[in-house]
Amino acid sequence: MKAKDYAAPGADSFVIRGNIVHTPAREKFDIHEDCCLVVEKGKVAGIYARLPQKYASFALEDCRGDLIIPGFSDLHVHAPQFYLRGLGMDYELLDWLDKNTFPREKKLEDMDYARKIYGDFADALARCGTLRAAVFGTVHTGADLLLAELLKKKGLAALVGKVNQDMNSPKYLTEDTKKSLEETEEFIRSGVWTDRVRPIITPRFAVTCTDRLLEGLGKLAAKYKVSVQSHLSENKDEIAQVAQLFPKAKDYADVYDMHGLLGQRPTLMAHCIHLSEREIARMAKSGTIAVHCPDSNLNLKSGIMPLRRLMAKGVKAALGSDVGGGHDLFMPRTIVRAVQVSKMNFILHPDEEELSLPEAFYLATKGGGQFFGRAGSFEKGSEADILVVKDPGAETVLESIEKFIYTGSADDILARYAAGRRIDQDI
Repeated sequence: MKAKDYAAPGADSFVIRGNIVHTPAREKFDIHEDCCLVVEKGKVAGIYARLPQKYASFALEDCRGDLIIPGFSDLHVHAPQFYLRGLGMDYELLDWLDKNTFPREKKLEDMDYARKIYGDFADALARCGTLRAAVFGTVHTGADLLLAELLKKKGLAALVGKVNQDMNSPKYLTEDTKKSLEETEEFIRSGVWTDRVRPIITPRFAVTCTDRLLEGLGKLAAKYKVSVQSHLSENKDEIAQVAQLFPKAKDYADVYDMHGLLGQRPTLMAHCIHLSEREIARMAKSGTIAVHCPDSNLNLKSGIMPLRRLMAKGVKAALGSDVGGGHDLFMPRTIVRAVQVSKMNFILHPDEEELSLPEAFYLATKGGGQFFGRAGSFEKGSEADILVVKDPGAETVLESIEKFIYTGSADDILARYAAGRRIDQDI
C-alpha cells in the first residue's frame, strides 16, 4: 500500500490499526500485534486489541500487516549544512569548520538560497520521519526566521536557534556582540512562534563566543524562559582552545554553567565525548541532555562518546544526526550507528555495556521527544506522532522492527502524522 492510498482523516481524531511498536521504557520494545491505536484531538487515547464502542465513529485507517511506530526526534541538526552532507569528511572538526562549513554558511545572506535549502531541509526531515528536531540556523536572523516558518508550514515540531558567534570566526560570520544579543532578543520576540515551533538559545560553541556574549545569552534564556543548545567536548583541540580562552572556568562544561547556560533552562549539549567526572556529575545534576551524534563523531575523528557510562551516572541522553558533520538525516541509521559504536566501545571498555537496539530506538523516539513534552511513545496522553512503515516481510513483529531499523529507508514510510495531523501529502 502506498502513502497516496491512505485516506487522510478529516480531523485529528481517528483510529489506526496495525502492528504497533514503541518503547515506553528503555529496556525493550512494547509490541501490540494487529491492534488499534486511538488518537483523540491529536493525542494518544490508548492501544486496544478490540476497539471500544465509544470510538466506533472515529475514522479508521486500516494498516494491518504494516508497522505503526512513533515519529523520530533529532536533537542536534544543522539546517544550513544540509547540502554539505558527505563533504569534507577527511578533515577534523576545526579544519572542517574553517575550510568546509563557514564559507558555505555565508551563502545564507541570500534569502533565495535560504528558501531553497531550508525548504529542502524541511521536506527531507518529514520524509525521513523526523517529526521533531532541535535545529541550528546561522548568524543570519532573517534566514533563521524563514527556517522556522518553513518547518511550521510543514507541520513539524521544532526548536530553532539563531546562532551566536562573536570571535574566532571568519569576518563574514563574526557578529558585533551587542548586535548579536539585540538580534537574538528580536528573534525570540518574533511573531513566528507557536506552541510547536519555538526559539532556542544557540551559542555556536565556547570557542566562538566571548564571555560577554555568553553572559548575555544566559540572561536572555532566563528572561524569556527559553531552552539552550550548543556543543560540548567534541574534539580534543577544541577543548584545549576553550581552556586557554576561559582560564577561570574549571572545565569546558563550566564555561556554559558560569554563564547560566547549563541546565538553568532545559539544555541540549551535543557530543560530550571527552568529559571529566566533574562535568558528568554536573550534567546529571542539572538535567542537561547529552546528544549522541555517532556519525559525525566518526566522520570528523572526534572520538567515541561513552554513552553507557554517562547514562549510568544519571545523565539524560538522546540522539542527533548532526547533519552536516553527520552524513545522513534518516534516524534509523543513527540508531544503528549508535549501537555499533557502543559495541566498539565495549571492546575497549568491557565495563561499559553495549547499547541494545530497543535502548537506541528509545533515545531516538521517547528519549528525544521528552524534550518537547510528552512525545515519542504511544502512552496515553502523548502527542500522536506516528509513522506507518511498510511491512518488511519478516516472520514476527519484532523481526519487522529490527529489519526496518537496519535495512529500511525513507521510502518504506507510508504515512506520517504529527500530533495527529497528516503531513505527507506533498512530499
